[in-house]
Amino acid sequence: MPQGRGLNELTIAEAARGLRAKAFTVRALWDACAAAARERNGELHAYLELFDADDAAIAAAERRIDTEGDAAPLLCGIPLAVKDNILIEGRVASAASKMLEHYRATYDATVIEKLREQGALFLGRTNMDEFALGGSTENSAFGVTKNPHDPSRVAGGTSGGSAAAVAAHLAIAALGTDTGGSVRNPASHCGVVGLKPTYGAVSRAGVIAAASSFDQVGPLAKTAEDARILFDAIRGADPLDSTTAPDGLYAAPAAPERLRIGVPRALLAHAGLDAGVKARFEETLERLTAAGHTLVDVEIPSAAPSLAAYYIINFAEVSTNLARYDGIRYGLAARGDTLLADYVRSRTEGFGPETRRRILLGTFVLSAGYIDAYYKKANAARAALRREFATAFEEADVIATPTMPTTAFRIGEKSDPLALYLEDAYTVLANLTGLPAISAPMPAAGGLPAGIHFTAPHAGEARLFAAAAAVHNLAAAA
Repeated sequence: MPQGRGLNELTIAEAARGLRAKAFTVRALWDACAAAARERNGELHAYLELFDADDAAIAAAERRIDTEGDAAPLLCGIPLAVKDNILIEGRVASAASKMLEHYRATYDATVIEKLREQGALFLGRTNMDEFALGGSTENSAFGVTKNPHDPSRVAGGTSGGSAAAVAAHLAIAALGTDTGGSVRNPASHCGVVGLKPTYGAVSRAGVIAAASSFDQVGPLAKTAEDARILFDAIRGADPLDSTTAPDGLYAAPAAPERLRIGVPRALLAHAGLDAGVKARFEETLERLTAAGHTLVDVEIPSAAPSLAAYYIINFAEVSTNLARYDGIRYGLAARGDTLLADYVRSRTEGFGPETRRRILLGTFVLSAGYIDAYYKKANAARAALRREFATAFEEADVIATPTMPTTAFRIGEKSDPLALYLEDAYTVLANLTGLPAISAPMPAAGGLPAGIHFTAPHAGEARLFAAAAAVHNLAAAA
């Protein structure tokens, strides 16, 4: 085990090596992570619930490693955190909402099934913005998650609990979901690696839906290598999700040793881009160039209106997906004097302000007389953006921007919803196009973390892991 570090501070790769070398046991690894989580969760509120040790699963992982040795899956015996909108059989899955506060899953999500098959262990369910709607985890019905680097600041969102758990070493790695940046946003704010896979690479079966054409499950991890290990474990076609891609999608060649990094300079003129974040981004690009990679200027003209297009589609799909929670069929059931009062009370008491806002706006953009003016135009903009990225990838292997225009802001600082929406300017592009994207921490002498964001062509995750590893090497060499 690396000197001076607790077991909970290890990466997946380090923990896997240590378990196989008999440097420590699965039980010791679990106990270290669980103890750290119980010690700091009261301060950070990363977890909504910490699970008791599953003695049978821990013993089974020990036996498997003893029996199979190096042939055992790398995730065998590794304690992971899971976002609260991913179903784990027998556990509450509330999506951080009063609407589902007492819902207990009757089956495992496909990603959980896959992780169980690998022998992974589950520490608990992590906090999030309600129904994955937000960008700071301030919209949780159960309280805000705090940033481990400065508890007066947000952890990001919507997967803020998962990112905080990994950054604070309250788990070895975690699962989140990404609708418009919900894995990459908190990864940037908390200083970890976050991957949004190619749309369809990972099954959404058993994941509580927000916006179905955007949602993807993705890993939050301490290194690019760990993100790759977790991604490889959960990806694959699933008959329960017709949007998943064939397994042959990833028979692609490895990433080139020297990357052509596309930089859309026009996007760096974003009004909200913090000068310090921009300077760190430019410095990181310079150091990547010195390491042998090449910078290429690219143009993505439709990126500017894409944020508006994203939110129109997001609102529409959220309105549709959340229509089922009406107090009659699903969710909190609050009773009034009439059937209409039942609906009104259930949805008013069950949903928080941001969720209600998106339902109302989504219903509006889908209504007769407005669907052509808003929703269909947003989809046309989405198609144009896909074409422009395809053209850009003829010249570049990956495209780089900052992940977020700012570092983590203070809790309560951005009370204006529009200010929060503008924070997503760089991340929503990958969700609109279905492309894979990753956030990796930029090197820094101190202060709050900030991420560099890479986007790759469909099924180009290998390029993303190579780019993120290259950035990690810069920090290691400093």
